Amino acid sequence: MESLTPAQQELYDWLVLYINEKQHAPSIRQMMKAMNLRSPAPVQSRLERLRNKGYIDWTEGKARTLRILRPQPQGLTISGEITPGGLVEPFAEDPEKIDLAPIFKLDNHYALRVKGDSMIEDLITDGDLAILRSLAADEVVTDGDIVSAIIEGVGTTIKRFYQEGETVTLKASNPNHPPIEVNISQVEIQGVFVGVWRGYKMESKVINS
Repeated sequence: MESLTPAQQELYDWLVLYINEKQHAPSIRQMMKAMNLRSPAPVQSRLERLRNKGYIDWTEGKARTLRILRPQPQGLTISGEITPGGLVEPFAEDPEKIDLAPIFKLDNHYALRVKGDSMIEDLITDGDLAILRSLAADEVVTDGDIVSAIIEGVGTTIKRFYQEGETVTLKASNPNHPPIEVNISQVEIQGVFVGVWRGYKMESKVINS
């Protein structure tokens, strides 16, 4: 979906809040007052641009029929929350998304919300969104990489990966959390950590870090 200018975004955000609260569309005069405008022309111009970009629509010739369009969200899927003890609850239904297209190639990245302090020394803190890149079929994880891993009988965790022979060690950066040692057959690496995002807030179900 085409991006909005600051003025268009301001009006769109106000319209969403107003319609959600009042359950009907506002008048042009109400929009003018909310946007601190003295003329209806700028409001009408912004409305037309919002309509052309697919954010709103209305029925021609009928008053207060403006409605918010809700297209399929685009962006990076937030798959769940991840904790020290393992996977608590993935986001299976209607997952949240965050638009990080300018930063990441979205086709092979996903996000997990961190809960806990096991990776705090790596500046991955409670509430962060950990951005991970899915592994390619023939990709080998390097010792020291931070990974999201499924451990048999435990769940999913985010830790530093080390392998010696058939033994995989998953280490927290917080010394209060002991390392996890398992046979390579008991662990599946889902993704490699590439960064964190702290600028996105949402209400979420709970995975722990």
